Amino acid sequence: MSFMSPSMRPNRNQALPETTERLDFSGSLRRWTGSSNGVWFFVDIAGEAADQIADYAFMRRLEFGRARGFGSVKVMARVGESRWSTSVFPNGDGQWMLPVKAAIRRAEAIADGDLVRGELALI
Repeated sequence: MSFMSPSMRPNRNQALPETTERLDFSGSLRRWTGSSNGVWFFVDIAGEAADQIADYAFMRRLEFGRARGFGSVKVMARVGESRWSTSVFPNGDGQWMLPVKAAIRRAEAIADGDLVRGELALI
């Protein structure tokens, strides 16, 4: 029995959108503790994948005349069999951060320091 609300559960049946730009990524899962003692987990996306996200974000800024909050880009992410909607965020050094919620970490048995491979659909 799961006590997670439906919006918190990984959606294994949700397909990645067909009409958007897709890219593969890999990076280490890292734990980040905020100033209010909140804990988040992110995969740092670098290299060619990060360049593709930055190009997409730039084109969206040109198209809409402004950036999304915190410079984020909406994505549909897939790691293993889990898929979820989220956003990636620039970290200021050319890389992007993909937040990975607890339900995904549990479903895919990944932990701090693990190499994570997956796919993003930029939406």
